[in-house]
This record gives sequence, C-alpha cells and structure tokens, in this order.
Amino acid sequence: MDPVSPLEQALHAARALVLADLKAGRVAEADVVSLVEEAVAHRRWWVEQWPEGAEFVAGLVAQDVQDALLERYGRWPLCPVCVAGEPHALDVDPELGPDPHWVCSEAGVRVAPVGSLGAVTGGAPSA
Repeated sequence: MDPVSPLEQALHAARALVLADLKAGRVAEADVVSLVEEAVAHRRWWVEQWPEGAEFVAGLVAQDVQDALLERYGRWPLCPVCVAGEPHALDVDPELGPDPHWVCSEAGVRVAPVGSLGAVTGGAPSA
C-alpha cells in the first residue's frame, strides 16, 4: 500500500475539520456533506497547482462550504458569541493562511479553530 501523500493528508484533514463543525451545528445532512465533497474536489486541483498552499486548505474548504451554504440555505455558522442584535455568521481568519479560526468580526474575537465549533456551541465534540 502506498503512503498517503501530504496533499491527500491535507485534503482529508480539511474535510474532517469542516464536517466536525457542520456536525456541531447539526447541519451535516447528506446534501450539505455533498457541498463539502465539491469543495474538497475543487481545492484538490488548487493545491496540486500550488503545493505550498496545502496548509491553507482547511480554511479555504471552510470558506467554500460557507459560501455554498449561504447561496442555498442561509448563513453558517451563526455566531454563538453575540446574543443581541441580528444573527450573523462567523468568518474564517486568516482568509488565506495556516491555523484558520472562526472569528466574530462584529465582536472582534476568535471563537474557535476550524473543526472545533462543538467545544463552543455545545454540539458534537471536534474530531
């Protein structure tokens, strides 16, 4: 059996992190998981073109899924920090960088690393 390439490891890790956050938000339905698979397939091509970007894949997949969910279902993930005012989605920070976190841009706080929303929202624990 061939070892798993660093590219595939990064893609599998990104998939697992985003799925953990979706599960924590109780939105990991089959059609939503399909959005994750589409994002991973798209980012596979991207990281093949720029292998040095492998450490950025988790944040990019999270943003891709967030964008796809916004177009089809609405904002995700909703901010668990701000209890007053209009519901709003968290952002991924950095937009292109290692160690992505979900942040509330309105309160100016880091909420959780991508893949760890369950620890903050009381949803399923992160993988």
